[in-house]
Amino acid sequence: EVQTDKLLYVLNRIAKTNQFYIKKWKQAGVTDVREIKDIDDFFTLPLTTKKELVDDQEINSPFGTNISYPISDYVRLHQTSGTTGKPLKILDTAESWDWWLDCWSYVYRAANTDSSDRIYFAFSFGPFIGFWAGFEAAVKVGSMAIPGGGLQTIPRLHAMIDSECTALVGTPSYVMRLAETAAENNIDVKHSKIRTIICAGEPGASIPYTKKRIEHLWAAKCYDHTGMTEAGAIGFECAEQPGGIHLNEAEFIIEVIDPVNGKRLSEGEEGELVVTNLGRIGMPVVRYRTGDRVLLTYERCACGRTFVRAQGGIIGRVDDMIVVRGINVFPGAIENIIRQHEHVNEFQIVIHKKREMNEITINIELDPLISSLDTISKFKQSLLSDFQYQLSLSVDIKVLPAGSLPRFDLKAKRVTIVESLR
Repeated sequence: EVQTDKLLYVLNRIAKTNQFYIKKWKQAGVTDVREIKDIDDFFTLPLTTKKELVDDQEINSPFGTNISYPISDYVRLHQTSGTTGKPLKILDTAESWDWWLDCWSYVYRAANTDSSDRIYFAFSFGPFIGFWAGFEAAVKVGSMAIPGGGLQTIPRLHAMIDSECTALVGTPSYVMRLAETAAENNIDVKHSKIRTIICAGEPGASIPYTKKRIEHLWAAKCYDHTGMTEAGAIGFECAEQPGGIHLNEAEFIIEVIDPVNGKRLSEGEEGELVVTNLGRIGMPVVRYRTGDRVLLTYERCACGRTFVRAQGGIIGRVDDMIVVRGINVFPGAIENIIRQHEHVNEFQIVIHKKREMNEITINIELDPLISSLDTISKFKQSLLSDFQYQLSLSVDIKVLPAGSLPRFDLKAKRVTIVESLR
């Protein structure tokens, strides 16, 4: 009932002024959204893709036609990270920005953070929305919000320790990078005040062994959060781990579809996540294909929440699946195996063709303490065995010198596709 009330209000409001959806729905044969009376009717509306929104902004520069108010009503501009193509500009009114902060408050409550916490944001605060909403939502829930923009890794470590921060917010890759740098510079983060870590921007914090490594490095509890610049702060992890990511059905309508034919799937069927935000009228997304692959469960969580949950968080991107000798594998599954080996500091997945078939080379950086040839050889054999046993996958392992692979402050780009390897 809550969803239906919010949905009908949103649909009727944007149908009056939002030229993008007026045109889109008319082309789909929906000339009057007042005919949409409930959620079942709603599912007859067409899906929305990111490509449509990007193309619309290119044709109707700079902001496109997916706007429901005069441009003077908008107070925020962010853009997508551009990791999957041309960045998409996103506008927010004061009302929709406040909605963003409310969605983030679910994240904080689930992670048991409150006004007693000092939260450090290890984030550059650029045009990517990243943790902007998280930062201001921390203030709204009464926590002390401490920005880390403009600082390098070591000053950030000193800032969070000197300020006695109790919570850290960042991408999984950078949270691990902070701990790696701390160890290299004799900075003791395990005995700092940090006891809660909230990760977003990548699926890493829902990958079991990545989460385990983060918690080991920091002696803190790690929580995952999933969101999108164009959709909002969609999901959060509670203390009952591993229970999956709660998807906020109070503020979003959640669907799963077959990524090939667009057919809606039932509980227990893995597919592409589709979301509709119920509080962002200024620049809405209606039945938006996120490109994220999920497996949902509707069972009540031990924490008492009844929101649908994504088991294992975001499994991967729909278009990230790699086929190697007939085996379907996602980068997240590869990362989970690699992170089972505690001495790995960084890694890179290289996809290349050999005799017209995909092959995988894993470039690995080990802890500098692991230097003997015998130890490295045993590590490689152990890792190769894990890939064969857990994924039935043969890979090539290359151990590189320390500092050879790139480090990431925001979203990690660990998958590289090349035509061939010599």
